[in-house]
Amino acid sequence: MERVAALDEPLKNILGGSTAKVLAEHLGLQTVGDLLHHYPRRYAERGELTRLADLPLDEHVTVVAQVADARVHTFNGGRGKRLEVTLTDGSGRLRLVFFGKGVHKPHKELLPGRRAMFAGKVSVFNRRLQLAHPEYQLLDKDGDDSGADAVSAFANQLMPIYPACQQMASWKIAKAVDAVLPSAPDAVDPLPDALREGRDLLPLPDALHTIHRPRTKADIADARARLKWDEAFVLQVALARRRLAETQLPAVPRALKADGLLDAFDGKLPFTLTDGQQRVSREIFDDLATSHPMHRLLQGEVGSGKAQPLDALVLTPRGFRPMGEMTVGTEVVVPSGERAFVDGVFPQGEREVWRLELSDGSTVECDDEHLWIVASRHTGERVLTTRALRADLLHPDGRPKWSIAPATPVDLDGGDDRPLDPYVLGTELAERRADGPDGRVPDAYRNAPLKDRLALVRGLMDAGGRPAGTNAVFRAAPGPLADDLAWLVRSVGGHARQIPVRDGAHDVFVALRDAASPDGGGPGPVGFRRYVRAIAHVGRKPVQCISVAHPEHAYVTDHFTVTHNTMVALRAMLGVVDSGGQAAMLAPTEVLAQQHHRSITEMMGELAEGGLLGGAEHGTKVVLLTGSMGAAARRQALLDLVTGEAGIVVGTHALIEDKVQFHDLGLVVVDEQHRFGVEQRDALRGKGAQPPHLLVMTATPIPRTVAMTVFGDLETSVLDQLPAGRSPIASHVVPAKDKPHFLERTWERVREEVAAGHQAYVVCPRIGDEEDTPKAGTKSAKGAAQKAGSPEAGSPEDVAEKRPPLAVLDIADRLAKGPLSGLKVAVLHGRMAPDDKDAVMQKFAAGALDVLVATTVIEVGVNVPNATAMVIMDADRFGVSQLHQLRGRVGRGSAPGLCLLVSEMPEASPARARLAAVAATLDGFELSRIDLEQRREGDVLGQAQSGVRSSLRMLAVIDDEEVIAAAREEATALVAADPDLTGYPELRTALSALLDDEREQYLDKG
Repeated sequence: MERVAALDEPLKNILGGSTAKVLAEHLGLQTVGDLLHHYPRRYAERGELTRLADLPLDEHVTVVAQVADARVHTFNGGRGKRLEVTLTDGSGRLRLVFFGKGVHKPHKELLPGRRAMFAGKVSVFNRRLQLAHPEYQLLDKDGDDSGADAVSAFANQLMPIYPACQQMASWKIAKAVDAVLPSAPDAVDPLPDALREGRDLLPLPDALHTIHRPRTKADIADARARLKWDEAFVLQVALARRRLAETQLPAVPRALKADGLLDAFDGKLPFTLTDGQQRVSREIFDDLATSHPMHRLLQGEVGSGKAQPLDALVLTPRGFRPMGEMTVGTEVVVPSGERAFVDGVFPQGEREVWRLELSDGSTVECDDEHLWIVASRHTGERVLTTRALRADLLHPDGRPKWSIAPATPVDLDGGDDRPLDPYVLGTELAERRADGPDGRVPDAYRNAPLKDRLALVRGLMDAGGRPAGTNAVFRAAPGPLADDLAWLVRSVGGHARQIPVRDGAHDVFVALRDAASPDGGGPGPVGFRRYVRAIAHVGRKPVQCISVAHPEHAYVTDHFTVTHNTMVALRAMLGVVDSGGQAAMLAPTEVLAQQHHRSITEMMGELAEGGLLGGAEHGTKVVLLTGSMGAAARRQALLDLVTGEAGIVVGTHALIEDKVQFHDLGLVVVDEQHRFGVEQRDALRGKGAQPPHLLVMTATPIPRTVAMTVFGDLETSVLDQLPAGRSPIASHVVPAKDKPHFLERTWERVREEVAAGHQAYVVCPRIGDEEDTPKAGTKSAKGAAQKAGSPEAGSPEDVAEKRPPLAVLDIADRLAKGPLSGLKVAVLHGRMAPDDKDAVMQKFAAGALDVLVATTVIEVGVNVPNATAMVIMDADRFGVSQLHQLRGRVGRGSAPGLCLLVSEMPEASPARARLAAVAATLDGFELSRIDLEQRREGDVLGQAQSGVRSSLRMLAVIDDEEVIAAAREEATALVAADPDLTGYPELRTALSALLDDEREQYLDKG
């Protein structure tokens, strides 16, 4: 225990009170151990000049550079003096400024050619980076012992550069470390000897000494490797003990029940599960069947109601028939060539419809949520929504990226007579080449057996075709005949491409499978695929879904294109209802909760109207619970929950209230989890008699969630069809402070979108009626203004951060009277009455408003396809996940989306770097990793969801996934063998230091 005391000794006993106070207040370092674990950020080598061009704005930095120039300027009639020193490193220049009495010493010492270390906060003045009154230490000053020591240190070893602060430069921290380094041998090594020796890791005391005072780069690598293992292993032991404790927690197993509500739902679902979805479902249902709580993240966007227009064509054994003619009992053809009956029809109202244009000239229409089995050379076969295809359609060189496989050729028979031999008809049509009805293939020969259609194609090609490489070409076919020939070729599993030539005629290039090759050239290409060349917006059309009573649950649509649909999360809830439990879905806003409720009830149909929990023949009730519901509806919903009559409830934060009681809560599904705090999620989980299972759904995880999935604390399921992003949206950063004319152009672009018949959102971080806003003329307001305008206010980004965030009410008024005058502008925010909010949203959705100035109340669940532009004011005040969600409100209709991120932060600031990253990608998961890298992962063991508070000093979650995974394996094995760590007293000590009371409680909550 004496060894522990050495590292627990307060720094004031070693360094003195003043130094210890600065380290404690500004760097959070209280003890000898804290300082030993304050690792260098990087190391300077002899002759190395830090790239001044890469300095981060608004950070305290230490640079090693050479003086290029030094000049004293006078002002105020010679009474004031200012020393300006220019540093250089070959890549850029940096200005130092000294004022008043602080000019004399640096003027004597900072002579051109001198090399020194400089420390200070990077700011901007007159568009140039500078350090004001930096501390410095010369590295080449002759005849000065301290300078000679610094030169010796710089010449003979790597010089550590520490994370510093304005009050304590890096080299002063280095001297403080020198004072405590003799205590390094007293550090308790938490790694078991066998693990350390097996992985060839340094002992902890050696690693601590080496990280601070390395001789070579290899020393640094060895020390880093050891210290990363320290953090990863101790954390993983804590998490392994938690996982072991969770297996001891009682949870009601929710095993799948045959012939229940889930099977009845699956039988009517107009979707099919891909291999990926089946795997995800198995993972979820396997977890639900265990006797301890599931804790799983479902990564991806789970949609429902994929649909096609009523005039889209569906293949039946008698030929193609319009989707609108589909009824229960209609026989259709599935992609494998088998026949099946339609056993469910689900009208979906009017939706925006898109047309996929394929490389052979064929097209197919669908809504944005429709799913397609596609493949590329690099990714293999995947299932993507129309929206995802639109977002990632082409390679960088413009080539189509995704192809669609053909359907299996099948026999058709429309029942009409075919008096002519199909081959003879083909030759006659080729020789006549008539335009119009006389040149068309009669329906009886289109809807004919496979062999007859092949004979017809052969007759056409023998009489009118000629070889073209490995394929054949039918030259100058009139338009109707070209269409029919291409259709016939596709119907027998071949490939046809029409090329316009003249006067409405087309050359039709044809390739068929195997011996069916029309030129008799033997086997042709197998498995023809058509590439998705373009996706065009069609407009609003009535659409519907159908479900097919076949294991594939798929059908063949226009031009023999295979279509495909799926749903995952609702199936998990239905499985729990089958087991006698209840499922609750927690949504962040009323709009999204209503959307989920409507979608679920539409998909379930009569199954959502049951009165008995778990009774498949009667279904179950699906209720909605939100804060703005009327008293009678709320009472009924609460009654349905407590009696168990409602198997599924969808709601907002209202679900967490004390009055809400469940009959038997078995599963909690949290949607858009970045909108909920840990405490809120835990409150809902606490409403079960025993801990319920937890399924978290998100398209963009918060940084802490990414960290927890890497650490293995949160099991993860990833949907194969995770889209690369929402609709294609052009995103740009608008530097309002640096380039005011860019902001003027922003409002011009909004006016242009409105003039084109579209609408726009303007989002602000604040409402503007807060009581805590300083009133004009008050002392606090004057003080804030004086401080913002004073020379001591700091860098421009300090001023930008200290002013209140822009507000909806202020901006709306300013826009309506200024750059957007004459347009119909309205406001929307969370403190409006529910009826007023609904009225504004309905007017905006109906096109009666041009511009909606809103808070983040529109972040999720708002769908106005005509809104094409979004301007986010003070975008640097929002998190990456919020920006991604907000951006998803535009680009949902006929025109491409535009998102403008307005910021007053300077170009070199971290905030601007974050905005640039958001503008550069639409991939939600990639954004979450960027968020993690820039904001850090938060306290992995505590409640903080992101930010600087972290258990990690050396370990980087994104870069060190392999180390973390290996540490998890070791920790899991060790805890399984010795749960109480009785054989590892040093590890127990390290664990106690890591887990304070708050974190222990957090782990207990899960």
